[in-house]
Amino acid sequence: MNSLAPRHLALLVLVCAAWGFNLVAIHWGMAQSPPIFLSFLRFATLAVCLVPFLKPRAGDFGWLLLASVCSGGLQFALLFVGISLSGNLSSVAIAGQLGVPFTTLLSILLLGETVRWRRWAGIAMSVSGVCIMGFDPTVLDSPTGLWLVIGGAASGALGVVAVKKAGPVRPLELQAWFAWSSLPVLAALTWWFEDGQLQALASADKALLWSVLYSALVSSLFAHTVFFALVQRYPVSQVMPITLLAPVFSVAFVVMFVGEALGWRIWVGGLLTLAGVLVIELRKRRLAEAGA
Repeated sequence: MNSLAPRHLALLVLVCAAWGFNLVAIHWGMAQSPPIFLSFLRFATLAVCLVPFLKPRAGDFGWLLLASVCSGGLQFALLFVGISLSGNLSSVAIAGQLGVPFTTLLSILLLGETVRWRRWAGIAMSVSGVCIMGFDPTVLDSPTGLWLVIGGAASGALGVVAVKKAGPVRPLELQAWFAWSSLPVLAALTWWFEDGQLQALASADKALLWSVLYSALVSSLFAHTVFFALVQRYPVSQVMPITLLAPVFSVAFVVMFVGEALGWRIWVGGLLTLAGVLVIELRKRRLAEAGA
């Protein structure tokens, strides 16, 4: 099994940093735009860029559509609203990692995967860590935000399992389906639950523009394309554990650019959550190396 080349390792760390700063970019954009509408603008920008890769598909189209909605519009609507309501962005960054244990649980239910005690322990650690963070005073002031982020992680996990059911799809084609399938979902949600969209566009300055462009072009188009390219080149079991740097970067950037203070519950809960995710990913790696 070939290990990651130094230049590819550096590129993967850059991808994690790009994902990490995305939380700050979203936070800045929400100062001028309703959260779901901001997500709509993100996917609209991405959809325009990916028009050439949107191709009709036969076969398990239903699974692809489910994956697109769950890992696209629905997940990001919950995530963006959760960010807007959260009193602690660091807890949001870490709680989003619950997508890993959620994916494992759904793999048991929908894919018939067998999970033994090590991954169960990792799941328990992850959930326990988020529970500890939930008792931080800054989180208790607005717990709805954390719950919505957790719901977004669960939605994204269902999308991942649906992608497996849909069969092989090229990365840019998958992103194109995600973007275009998300637009009607997000348009309906922002129309029903939000107002002030036109005012946000009329009064928008560079902060909103850069927030949308960064989220669409850097965090999604660049970072996800590079990530999928590395996944195709190397075993997933080597790539995935390194992506745990993304929430670490998020917390660091939130402290640096937003000025958020971290209580001890965020530290303890965050470390426990990330440790649990790491246990799950390392166990997947060992199973992959064993050919399981």
